[in-house]
Amino acid sequence: MTDPDNTTPAIAVDDVTVAFGGVSVLDGVSTTVQSGTFVGLVGPNGAGKTTLIRSITGALTPDAGAVEVAGECLADLPSRAASRRVATVPQSTASTFAFDVRRIVAMGRTPHVDRLGSPTPADHRTVEAAMDRAAVADLADRPVTEVSGGERQRVFLARALAQDAPVLLLDEPTSDLDVNHQVQTLEILSSLVDEGRTVVAAIHDLDLAARYCDELRLLADGRIRASGPPASVLTDDTVAAAFDTRATVVDHPVTGTASVTAVA
Repeated sequence: MTDPDNTTPAIAVDDVTVAFGGVSVLDGVSTTVQSGTFVGLVGPNGAGKTTLIRSITGALTPDAGAVEVAGECLADLPSRAASRRVATVPQSTASTFAFDVRRIVAMGRTPHVDRLGSPTPADHRTVEAAMDRAAVADLADRPVTEVSGGERQRVFLARALAQDAPVLLLDEPTSDLDVNHQVQTLEILSSLVDEGRTVVAAIHDLDLAARYCDELRLLADGRIRASGPPASVLTDDTVAAAFDTRATVVDHPVTGTASVTAVA
């Protein structure tokens, strides 16, 4: 393992291009994410957010370009080693196996448990703490196939927390949640950043992204159209161009962060 120095970004994406069936999904995307920051990927459906996340995790090999996490390409690492570096919460959390919630969350400890060994008391404590933090401890003994979509999303967040990786990648982590759990989830992610972890999340709600993220990457048509602090990314012009609609961006009267209204 390469020991990154303080100048090595947590994530480096260099001129990444991905196409499916001859259709370009990412077109020469380059960006970096510094350690200890919360970066939101925003943009219309089909902009390439999920593909970018999958390229970073190594689940998808770009047609061109390179991706590194802490100076290493995850696709070149054994799966257990890669999973100790990055935890992922996918957009789809459907499960065909009726494992109970505690067992699903405990799967997050797999990269840390010896192949021939058993989870330690410390592993069990980590699992319980992750369930508490994600507010799913009351579901621990229920089959994951019997909880709601929003509850299942929080279960998989707990699994990622139990994985205890320095980088978290999340694809629409609030999409199935009601308002209070959306805020709760983003508060959890913000607290992880305060603890020194790096979080990258695709977020559909622009107002929530502006409220919680340190920086945004606005994608449209497979390219990054704007990058930086939310106030500089979310402007009338950039939102209108990316989403193909007129938009008004004002400071929210309560949070003071950008609030976007689409105008017909």
